[in-house]
Amino acid sequence: MAEELKVIVFTLAHEEYGIEVDKVRTIERMVPITRVPKTPAFIKGVINLRGVVIPVIDLRGRFGLPESETTENSRIIIVAVNDLEVGFIVDSANDVIDIMSDTIDVPPEVVGGIKAKYLSGVAKIGEDRLLILLNLSEVLSRSEIIQLEQAGE
Repeated sequence: MAEELKVIVFTLAHEEYGIEVDKVRTIERMVPITRVPKTPAFIKGVINLRGVVIPVIDLRGRFGLPESETTENSRIIIVAVNDLEVGFIVDSANDVIDIMSDTIDVPPEVVGGIKAKYLSGVAKIGEDRLLILLNLSEVLSRSEIIQLEQAGE
């Protein structure tokens, strides 16, 4: 029997992505980001969110997509990856929807230029809408998580 999943829908380079709601701590408007030296380019730095220092990752940079300007629709989605809270910069966060697990297919090798290892599946919504689901534990490698933990100290 199919399970119902609740996901946050966000956009990145005109594609729709989803993260399970239970992995999302909060969605924030853009705030000043403090750059941390000697980190990969896709790690934009850290933010101080209500007294907690959180590393922030540009998902466009992580996935090798072209950079874009920050707009008033840009958001930072704070998620829990393993035991670490991380912020993902996205173009916009639009919606929360319910999807059925039986509408999710295994992702093809590459979706929109993004490697399948970063994706947990592709959900078919309606007749012509696809939602790309992120595999959060693969978005960051173990060594990158350690690097981020050190950046947040």
